[in-house]
Amino acid sequence: MSKTFIEGGLIRHALNGPTMGTRWTAVFHAERGFDAEPLRQALQAAVDEVDNQMSAWKPASDMNRLSAAPAGEWLEVPRHLLAVLRLGVEIGQASGGAFDIGLGDAVSAWGFGPDTASAARIRAARVARRRPAHELLEFGEGRVRKLARLVLDLNGIAKGYGVDRLSETLKHAGIASGLVGIDGEMRALGLRSDDTPWAIAVETPDPARRAAHAVLELEDAAVATSGDYRHWIEAGGRRLSHTMDPRRGAPLENSPASVTVVAERCAAADAWATALMVLGPERGAALAKQRGLDALFLVRDSRGGAEDLPLGKLFAAGGADAAGPECR
Repeated sequence: MSKTFIEGGLIRHALNGPTMGTRWTAVFHAERGFDAEPLRQALQAAVDEVDNQMSAWKPASDMNRLSAAPAGEWLEVPRHLLAVLRLGVEIGQASGGAFDIGLGDAVSAWGFGPDTASAARIRAARVARRRPAHELLEFGEGRVRKLARLVLDLNGIAKGYGVDRLSETLKHAGIASGLVGIDGEMRALGLRSDDTPWAIAVETPDPARRAAHAVLELEDAAVATSGDYRHWIEAGGRRLSHTMDPRRGAPLENSPASVTVVAERCAAADAWATALMVLGPERGAALAKQRGLDALFLVRDSRGGAEDLPLGKLFAAGGADAAGPECR
């Protein structure tokens, strides 16, 4: 789908399409006469490639093929999956295992994957003797092998990588300024046509409504948020977040309402947002400071609101302003 508008002599294009159970978006300006349809097709192909390689819902995906492979067997994998696995392992190690791409069994057991929840599989996931994925994946030239049984899950990084692929596709088409996103994970290229930054909302952590808590102004940067208020299940009268605690093989308990991270690449922002969510405001803040990350924790207070814990130069300098529109 595409829409066009005239702004200051340039044509504003707004493209979108389906991917990963949600939709991708791309907004950019181009000269009159620019045919956006080939670019829309290229953007769709880019995210389809990511989804086909990394989906837990597609039995034939390359990720599922790797999960099913015997331990110790080298397997050739496509370059995009290989890049995501390497980055996942890198951030997994840097976060002390808080980000772990090897929790596919737990994600599936609790009903956050393509299968319905199973009490037997939940019990198995919780008692499993786990080693993090960064200890169990070994890389070669264009190939990877597992050193032990490992069920992969890339939900905490694949959408961010898909956003990066959208950004790369725009650049390849000669578009130097734009805003792309998948389900709230966003990446800004350059400035808007009026030389102002792209404005992106940090959402209020409220499952009942969509509203902006604050607004970021970004140039050549990406942002991702991990939260407990959009994807969850009810169990035993409690609302359980989709984010897994690697130590327990179960959904997080007493987590922040959300963590937003700004980074150069959206895949990294996506993974770090998950890692800091798992670590929580104390340990997560300490690691964010150590790593020099730009992050915003929203922590629920006793009144049901959310208190800000800003970290890094961007947020400390007031980079997140008062509530406003999601993007403009």
